[in-house]
Amino acid sequence: MPTKNHDLHGSAPDKSETALLLIDVINDLEFPEAEQMLPAAVRMADRIVALRGRARAAAVPVLYVNDNFGKWRSDWHHTVEHCLSRPRGREIVTKLRPAEDDYFVLKPKHSGFFSTTLDTLLRYLGAKRLILTGIAGNFCVLFTANDAYMRDYELLIPEDCCVSNTTEENEQALALMRQFLKADTRSSDQIELGCGDTVKR
Repeated sequence: MPTKNHDLHGSAPDKSETALLLIDVINDLEFPEAEQMLPAAVRMADRIVALRGRARAAAVPVLYVNDNFGKWRSDWHHTVEHCLSRPRGREIVTKLRPAEDDYFVLKPKHSGFFSTTLDTLLRYLGAKRLILTGIAGNFCVLFTANDAYMRDYELLIPEDCCVSNTTEENEQALALMRQFLKADTRSSDQIELGCGDTVKR
């Protein structure tokens, strides 16, 4: 087996067996079903803010895995500013705006792993366990979870930290991820992140 390249081109500054992924939360919500989703999405954002704060305190890296909205020339700064300029997306993006030391992966399709650097980054972080949150539970969260499961990551997908167009669709997606991807879907306040990056089971 080739040895891992430890120079600055191949290493990540953080090491953690757990990583927190925020999927498509930097979102302009400019799609037909967004209006009905918005109240639940705001509640979700508040729960993610609390979970993100505890993750940062426990030295668990925070990774934003976000759609590029078909704008192939955009970077994450542009994506954030675009979404802040949209009335529907502004409140959620203001709450969940990335910090400078967070990671940001732009994706072209539903899964965070498809044609992105996500898996490479997670390997250099040493991640074995992923906490998935975001929009939408029955599309991008589900597709990312499926690809993570095939790569042998352990999955936690807190039920209060993802939303879909409807509550029913979200519950169906969570049930699928529990049954087929062995995901733990306990609520975010039951995930205890402490010293030494321990997820209490």
